[in-house]
This record gives sequence, C-alpha cells and structure tokens, in this order.
Amino acid sequence: MTNLATNLTTTAARMPDQDALRVNGQGVTYGQLHQMAARVAGALRAHGVEPGDRVAVILPNVPAFPVVYWGVLLAGGIVVPMNPLLKAGEIDYFFTDSGAKIAFVWPDFVAEATKGAENSGTRVVTTGAMGPEDFEGGDAIADPTPREDDDTAVILYTSGTTGRPKGAELTHRNIHLNAHRSAEVIQEMTSDDVVMGCLPLFHVFGLTVGLNAATVAGASLALIPRFDPQAAIEVIEKERVTIMQGVPTMYAAILNHPGSDGMDASSLRTCASGGSAMPLEVMKAFEEKLGCMILEGYGLSETSPVASFNMPDRERKPGTIGVAIPGCEMRCVDLDGQEVPVGEVGEIAIRGDNVMKGYWNKPEATAEAIPDGWFRTGDLATMDDEGYFTIVDRKKDMILRGGMNVYPREVEEVIYQHPDVLEVAVVGMPDELLGEQVAAAVALREGSQATPEDIIAFTKERIAAYKYPRRVWVVEALPKGPTGKILRREVRAPSA
Repeated sequence: MTNLATNLTTTAARMPDQDALRVNGQGVTYGQLHQMAARVAGALRAHGVEPGDRVAVILPNVPAFPVVYWGVLLAGGIVVPMNPLLKAGEIDYFFTDSGAKIAFVWPDFVAEATKGAENSGTRVVTTGAMGPEDFEGGDAIADPTPREDDDTAVILYTSGTTGRPKGAELTHRNIHLNAHRSAEVIQEMTSDDVVMGCLPLFHVFGLTVGLNAATVAGASLALIPRFDPQAAIEVIEKERVTIMQGVPTMYAAILNHPGSDGMDASSLRTCASGGSAMPLEVMKAFEEKLGCMILEGYGLSETSPVASFNMPDRERKPGTIGVAIPGCEMRCVDLDGQEVPVGEVGEIAIRGDNVMKGYWNKPEATAEAIPDGWFRTGDLATMDDEGYFTIVDRKKDMILRGGMNVYPREVEEVIYQHPDVLEVAVVGMPDELLGEQVAAAVALREGSQATPEDIIAFTKERIAAYKYPRRVWVVEALPKGPTGKILRREVRAPSA
C-alpha cells in the first residue's frame, strides 16, 4: 500500500456501477467518482501542483468533497480539509501555515476565502456540488501517483484549546489502516451497507470512519450537506441506512425530534458514536426508541482518529469507550509517564500505527505531545481489568474545588437524568475561597418549567456535596463545534 487513493481505484475497478455516494435520491457510482477525481488530479498537475504540495478543501458534505479529496491524492498532493465556517483571519492562518497552493471553495465561502488568501497567494477555485468550476487542463491522472507509506496524506488542524490550531500530519498508512479497521473490525461494513454521512467530511471522524472506510468496503455514503435532525430522519428512511455515525448531540437531536416518533429505522444495524462522551440516558433512550445498538468509541485527529471502540464481537460496556483497536496500544499514565494501576485515573497515552507523524512544521509541539513514542491525549480515564477504558474528563476541564478533583462529565451525567434537561455543560468558575466552584449551563426542553434552583436541588440529592453545582443558568443552546460536539471551553457564566 502506498497512495491512499489506491482504495478508490481498487473499489472502482471491482464494482464500477456501485453507488459510492447518495444525495437527494441521486447516485454517483464508484466508476464516475474515479473518473471525476482523475480529471481533477490532471487539472491540478497542469496548474502546477506537484507531489507533496498542499491543497485546501473548504466544502460542505456534497459530492464535490470526495471528488476533490481523491483528486488531490491521485495527484500525490496533501489534502488540507477546513471548516467552511472559518473567517478570513482564520483562513489566512491555515493557508499561510500549510502553504496551500490551491483551495477548492464552496460558492458561499469564496468571498471570505479570497480575503483570507491575500497574504498566502493561495489560488481560490470556486467549486459547485459536483466539482470545481472553470478548472480544467492536463490529462486525467487515473493511476495514483506513487507515495511512500510515511508520506503525509492529510493535514488536519486541531481545534487548539490553547493557542493557534496545529496541523496533525496523517500519513497514507495512518488513514489506510484506520479506515480498514473502522470498516472491518468495528462496523463490519460490506458493499451492501448504506452509511449515513452526516458527520462533516472536513472532520477526521467523517473523513476516515465515513468516507475512507466506505470506500474500502465499497459501501454507499448517503450525504447530508449540513446536519439537521429532520433531514437525517428522512435519509435514514429513504436510503435505508444501515450504519449511522455521529456525535452524541446528533443522536440526542434525532431522539428529541418529533419526526423520530413514528420513523422507520428498521434498516439501522449499527450506530457508532465518538467525538465526546455519550450520556447514558441518551444512549438508552435512542436504542429503545429506534431498536438499534450504539457502539461508543474514542479517538482524536492525531490518532487518525480511532483508538478504541466497543467491538461488535465483544461484550459492550455502556459508558466506556471500549478497548484499544488492533494495531494500537492504550494505557493510563501519571505525570511522569508511568502506567497507573488498574482502576486509577491517569492520562490516556497511545502508541501504534494510527498515531500521526507529527504536527506540521512544529517539532517542539510534536516532541511535547509524543515525548517517548506515546502520544499524550490530554484525556483522563480509568482502565478496568479487561482493558475497557472509561473517560473521566479532559485534563484541562477538570475542576479543582478546595483541593478536590471534580470531573465535569460525572456531574453532567447526573444532570442529564433530570427530565427537563436537553443539554448541559459543567464548567469551573473562579472562587476566592475554594479556588474553583462547580457551575452548569443547561438548555431545557421546550415548554419545561424547571428553574436553576430545581436543577441544583435535583443534583445535590444524587452526588457528593463537593460536586454538585452551586450555580446553574439556563441558555437557549450550548456552543458547539463543527461536528455538534458541545464546547465547554466556550461556555461563559452570565455576569449578573
């Protein structure tokens, strides 16, 4: 295996008439996808893109995304997927840092991208639903340009909790192996499957576990340009979706949407959840209502992404992120990098063929993240005697209240049990006496009458005295990242 695009050419040769993509009832076959990508690859070469050059992709979940993604890889380039909602200043940083020569951009975002390209000189190419507009030339490149296993295939910028985002360099081998394991071991995916493509393809979960895994298996990817619970419900029914992949807020949104009451979800076989911890109440209610199983796993941009999962052929332990996948080792370590005993809290460290090559042009950050061959995730967890990991919290999110550790996730699990609570984020607030105090922002279900005092009293009855929130405030909605993951770091308490 060298160039990742070999997965596309192999599947296209094996089953050219199979639908690779499904959008609004229309199909794009693997044969068509290969031809369109080959034309993009030829045009890239004609416009000066050589192997190893970076090409940015600023597109929603439309067929053009896979077309240009595979086109860049066929040409031997490096794909730099970017969130379409970025502003000019952020785009400037991504373009300049990556040195992107060309950017394929959705028409709605062209003005912002053009402004963001002024310093880097990146060429902005307007790209419609099926591919680039006015971008022709060169002979189609149907055979993948030779690359080495350790050559970078994709640079994924991580949403830095501190400072500027860093570009995680994922190699052809990283993504190839992770996609294979996602398809075969976790989802048991075959060419008969229809995969729900509601995760953004510019995000590592949607890119590897969705697009790349479906291509490896020859499955069909049913795309939703932007996640919306009503659209998701319709696609599950119309396309007879067998595998859904999502973050917990997506499952909660479908569950709480009136359209899910009578929906036909009989085709759904497996649901994979990642990105953040799945509240047990949401998992139980979703499975009961739609009659399917949710398998929860864990990963990061830096690990291609999948590191652990509840496997279909092993006991599922709800509330855990499962066991390390083949080719990957995980352990919980203390501040000195020493493994902690079973059942004790430590930072998850990961080693294996899924761990990134490093951060693009940031050797110091790479050395800090991977000091001894083990990637430090910043996530705190425990491991049981069967190798199942349970996330306790982000190292940075832990609240230190009067010398006692409070893990927001644990408090959130209790608050989610309140029948009026739709979403919650528990955060630390400065406290003169205790250093930090526990606080919570909640979004309530429509028409509910619960007050902050009710929620405090409810939580106080069910959790240790030092853990329950002393302050609760109600918000319309919680801040979320591109995949719909709740962003605790952006939760702000009202000043009053």
